[in-house]
Amino acid sequence: MTGQIIGLQDWFETPAGRYLHHWEQAQFDDAVADVFGYHALQLGLPSIDALRANRMPHRWVASPHADGAPAALVADFAALPFSANSLDLLALPHALELSPDPHATLREVERVLVPEGRVVVCGLNPVSLWGMRQRRARLYRRLGFGELYLPAEGEFINYWRMRDWLRLLGFEVESGRFGLYRPAVRSEAWLERCRWFDAVGERWWPIFGAVYFIVAVKRVRGMRLLPADWKRRPAIATAPMPVAGRMHREGGRARSAHSERKTRD
Repeated sequence: MTGQIIGLQDWFETPAGRYLHHWEQAQFDDAVADVFGYHALQLGLPSIDALRANRMPHRWVASPHADGAPAALVADFAALPFSANSLDLLALPHALELSPDPHATLREVERVLVPEGRVVVCGLNPVSLWGMRQRRARLYRRLGFGELYLPAEGEFINYWRMRDWLRLLGFEVESGRFGLYRPAVRSEAWLERCRWFDAVGERWWPIFGAVYFIVAVKRVRGMRLLPADWKRRPAIATAPMPVAGRMHREGGRARSAHSERKTRD
């Protein structure tokens, strides 16, 4: 019997979805709390309030279509309605794996970010217990039976591939981590019984977490940021200054010449 396919928004109401949502919300709160600037944007998945801990005066949530979600604007993620170098922070909760063209979306993120701006990305890890169960379920579905554990929408992007994409666009990965090590079970009770997997997994097999979280900074070659107090620093004098040793030597030569003329006279 074929199981029902649900979207990512609805999947967050399942026990595994709530487990994922709680972890990701905590990661975003910690990552964006001390990022300063004026303009921040979240791409997709408004059920995760990725910018709630940030204090920038202008914050938006963008959605690719008007679906009743509380989004401030509807925009194509590959053609954002912002000028180049205009945003200080972008949060992408599963936006790349849900995008029909993740490369174009990431290029657009690089375009609108200011130099030294930050992008925060989270995605499901295909190299995990959850990812392996999803691949097996997809195989079974081709044979006419089985039920997907994760939503059918989107394509998982490997953590190391994501880092490579960021580097190619001039980003420097500031931090990266994995989370959620409990097995791919459906019931709340079994998830609670497997709570100990989180501590053991983080210590012994960290790269096999069900989800990864990356913070990257946009770097621009040849650019040097001025310190905040650059206007208050004393100006460096550019007028020629007398050199004490030189004046002493020149004064000595002048006195010697005067003595020689006096002797001749």
